[in-house]
Amino acid sequence: MYLVYGVCEELSKKSTMNEYLKNLNRIEFVVTLACTGRCKHCQNGDPVHTTEHIDADAAVRAIQSICKHYKIETLMTFGGEPLLFPDVVFAIHKAGTDMGIPRRQVITNGYISKQHERIEAVVQRLAACGVNDLLLSVDAFHQETIPLEPVLDFAECALRSRIPIELSPAWLVSREDQNPYNIRTREVIEAFTPLHIPVGQGNVIFPSGNALKYLKEYFDENTTASSPYEEDPRDIRSLSFSANGDVLDSNVYQTDILDIIRTYKITE
Repeated sequence: MYLVYGVCEELSKKSTMNEYLKNLNRIEFVVTLACTGRCKHCQNGDPVHTTEHIDADAAVRAIQSICKHYKIETLMTFGGEPLLFPDVVFAIHKAGTDMGIPRRQVITNGYISKQHERIEAVVQRLAACGVNDLLLSVDAFHQETIPLEPVLDFAECALRSRIPIELSPAWLVSREDQNPYNIRTREVIEAFTPLHIPVGQGNVIFPSGNALKYLKEYFDENTTASSPYEEDPRDIRSLSFSANGDVLDSNVYQTDILDIIRTYKITE
């Protein structure tokens, strides 16, 4: 049993450090913008060839500090492909487990290697550090450039390691639309049927990044869309760290996260 387990769960009162973050209950880390895929729908744009990633020690310190003042319900790592830097992901989720954050999620495309031994080793460490919610991105877009076999192997390893896993496809226009991409996505999902992995809601592609570049004919030019992931600056519930340490118009490498929270204000 971890010595500080349950710190976040034991907080019953909302923090008053900053009125704009009184309902904060989620922490997210964009581990890296580097990726093993080259997806047409990626909101980050074309893949970034970089070794930049969030610093593990800085991330761990931030998690520990935040959890002393807020009841955090969810911790998520994603990218890019976060498992290009697995040790960073392990450290982040180990800290989340130690601090008693109930839901510890990783979004991954599952393509980290073609070697079974490597895939199994990474998945076993994900289980050991406390990941309890794997969202596996599989669909027409990912499988245009990512081979399916190693992703199936990744999913099988997750099942053997008893990590809860669900498929998280990206849908174009809507989940019900019968465009060629959605038809192909359903075929990809079908390949996972023998594994009996549940299929989650996934997400409907938002017109930004590569989606505007490669899929613009599927979007209504006369409709002004707002990002479904955009936070209300007056009621921030999810604290998102970029791969370079940016958070809340500041940077966690330069300023302590609690000072960033305390001094955050809306600029009109």
